[in-house]
Amino acid sequence: MKRLQVLMSVESTAPVEKEEQLGKKIVLSKPKSQRQKTLVQKILVNGFLALICIIWTLPTLGVLVTSFRDRDEVVTSGWWTSFSDPGAFTLRNYEQVLAGQDYSYTRADGTVVSSRGDNMLNSFLNSITVTVPAVIIPILIAAFAAYGFAWLDFPGRKILFATIVGLLVVPLQIALIPILRDYMAIGLNGSYLGIWLAHTGFGLALATYLLFNYISTIPRSIMESAFLDGASHFTTFTRLILPLSVPALASFAIFQFIWVWNDLLVALVFLSGAGEQVEVITQRLLNIVGTRGQDWHLLTAGAFVSMALPLVVFFALQRFFVRGLMAGSVKG
Repeated sequence: MKRLQVLMSVESTAPVEKEEQLGKKIVLSKPKSQRQKTLVQKILVNGFLALICIIWTLPTLGVLVTSFRDRDEVVTSGWWTSFSDPGAFTLRNYEQVLAGQDYSYTRADGTVVSSRGDNMLNSFLNSITVTVPAVIIPILIAAFAAYGFAWLDFPGRKILFATIVGLLVVPLQIALIPILRDYMAIGLNGSYLGIWLAHTGFGLALATYLLFNYISTIPRSIMESAFLDGASHFTTFTRLILPLSVPALASFAIFQFIWVWNDLLVALVFLSGAGEQVEVITQRLLNIVGTRGQDWHLLTAGAFVSMALPLVVFFALQRFFVRGLMAGSVKG
């Protein structure tokens, strides 16, 4: 009752912010006019953010709806009109872009149309084959390197780390032609091993820098306790550092996965001339744009096939992603 009386008196009479001490707890209260001003500001900020989200999401929604519509409807009406007839949605566009053989379907007027599928399923599997090792290999190498730079003492450590940091500003475009010549000389061009090594080299400097910033902030007392128990550097790294670094590893894994999955330039350079057997999904989507540039119902379906797996990976690991980004700012 005493606390309620104090709060009511502060709310009704205090012109500025006041502090009332009840026992050991300090209660802060603001004038009613200031609380109303704060509430209005929150409403304006949240409303502005909601408007930005709607503007940002609306084109993506239009592309998604178009990918489930027939060609004739896409040509004759806008995507927003399709909600009046939910039964008109179809999966035929996805069947056509995923199929690799001749594909036939019956239109609404009864005519049967035959066309060749775009074989994105094979390209989808090729992209998985390229992306998964291209994410795992640089993370493992960078984690070992980050531990060495953070906790091992060897000659030239600072100079070598400064060199790696300096490589972050070097654009990968200047390295494509020299590496391609070396690949052609040793027969790596057009192979999975070649593009794995290329993505590993291009992502290794950033991965080492990010993981070093995280691993170097792990408290020294934890490391010293492990060494007092007789653990070697390898044991400490595998049983202590790696489990503690899961948020940072997951954060970089998301970056690297999205970068490699959406890459077109490196794939065009190092997989050129290898044919459809090793063609990744971005190359296949580029070919569909070239051959079916007017078929928006197929282009939109192909676009969502290409972004399906990155979305799954991002939402599955987003909690580690946020923790990895925030970890360096809150660690003592």
